[in-house]
Amino acid sequence: MAERQTRLAEAAAAPPRKQDAAVVRDALGVGVAVGLSGVAFGATSAGSGLGLLQTCVLSLLVFTGASQFALVGALAAGGNPYTAAAGAFFLGVRNAFYGLRLSQLLALPRAVRPFAAQWVIDETTAVTLAQPTRRAARIGFTVTGLSLYLLWNLTTLLGALGAKALGDTDTWGLDAAGPAVFLALLAPMLRTATERAVAGLAVLLGLGLLPVLPAGVPVLAAALAAPVALVAEGRRGGRARRGTPDGTEEAR
Repeated sequence: MAERQTRLAEAAAAPPRKQDAAVVRDALGVGVAVGLSGVAFGATSAGSGLGLLQTCVLSLLVFTGASQFALVGALAAGGNPYTAAAGAFFLGVRNAFYGLRLSQLLALPRAVRPFAAQWVIDETTAVTLAQPTRRAARIGFTVTGLSLYLLWNLTTLLGALGAKALGDTDTWGLDAAGPAVFLALLAPMLRTATERAVAGLAVLLGLGLLPVLPAGVPVLAAALAAPVALVAEGRRGGRARRGTPDGTEEAR
């Protein structure tokens, strides 16, 4: 906390132009780094059997890498299209919760919000929440969203066009690029024991059920990790309030 307060104080003391330049630099860094992984999605999508137009429309309209990779991964594994779509949908639901927080922080005009909603994803949320002021948050959100959207769609097209030249995309491991980027962004956000427990349990559920359930279903089942961990945390907190941490009453 003290370190964050120090960074905020330093940012507030810096000249406005210097602050803006720093935000733009960081936002572009994220946009370029993540946007390049669109090549992997384009190639993986084409390798799963989707056409060029279908692949590009997914990036244009869905624009959330984890959900897109989940969808094409399930289809490539022979999963039911409805199950694959459901898994992708539930992965994308998290963006709605991001939107609740960002709407308060950015306070954008009503006319702009429907368009800005398309850019509410992991990367833009991470950059926006890291900013010390509303002005910096708006710049970070806009630059990250714009650069990532343009580059992601361009590299999706390139990846889909180059899929034939690559041959079997599975041998390149490109299907792991999207999840790897998602995990790299998620890992620093797991700061509490409960958050780490939810993530760990979700991994165990997803991997454990992968051999026995149809493609796409393990992703849905992994979502059960959140309520299970929260219930366990609530019970543990209740025992601590009633007495000692093991649940016994304190001696009077």
